[in-house]
Amino acid sequence: MELTMAAQDDATPWAIPPPSTATISMTLPSAEASHELPGRAYFSSLGVVRRKPSRPDAPSTLSKSCSDKIALKQTTSVLGSIASLLISPEHAYLQSLTLPESQYVPEGCDRCFGAQGRLKGLQIPGNGGYSFRTFNLMTTSKEFSHSRRDANGVSLPDGSVTPSNIASSWTPYSEETLIGGVLQGRKQNDPRGASAVSRRRMWELAKEVTKLLDAKVESLSPLGDERDDAKDQTYGDLKEIDLLQSRREAKELSKQVLSGWIRNDGDERFTLQT
Repeated sequence: MELTMAAQDDATPWAIPPPSTATISMTLPSAEASHELPGRAYFSSLGVVRRKPSRPDAPSTLSKSCSDKIALKQTTSVLGSIASLLISPEHAYLQSLTLPESQYVPEGCDRCFGAQGRLKGLQIPGNGGYSFRTFNLMTTSKEFSHSRRDANGVSLPDGSVTPSNIASSWTPYSEETLIGGVLQGRKQNDPRGASAVSRRRMWELAKEVTKLLDAKVESLSPLGDERDDAKDQTYGDLKEIDLLQSRREAKELSKQVLSGWIRNDGDERFTLQT
């Protein structure tokens, strides 16, 4: 937030108004709505969870800022729910994070990620390989050629730089072009438009992996079960299985110190059949 404050013509902290009907327009419980902060507004409140996009004219979402998501990874590891069913998270934590020198504010980074910042006092029991891990913060003087600060002179007439909704996804096993997060040539909400790194595709891949394992590994049956009563299993159901109990506990303990974290529900009701 120090960078946001420095970019203002007047860096006087804004007063935080009481919750209004506009703030609670997302039908959140009153206890949660009181913490809802729109993007980068009210930068006088430090250490709280922020939402993105930060543009004030953008629709409100419950998608968390990148820094908040990275902070949560300090307890849940870099593995997602499905990957953690196949790989132990114990050695899957970030060891370092590199930032541009021009964007590095020690006080802000310590507050966000440090053991003495907003995560002070966070204790994770260590069940299932989960624990609270800090990482080293490093800086670089190199500037990404397509960053907002070094766009090689490519900009709009008003001097601004805007991101594109076209992206490329590449792995040793797949190469994709995505438009708005969907495979090029496919429509939104079309299951065939899901990227190889989407939750649906990762679920399908994990299911295939379990089929290659010894059939005696019954603990992985939630991923590979072909019974009729399992075909209606949703992604949300999968995340609630007993094998992920330690991960859920680590997340809940983290959210207690990440002030204002609201669970983003409503997009986990899909199955592999729909």
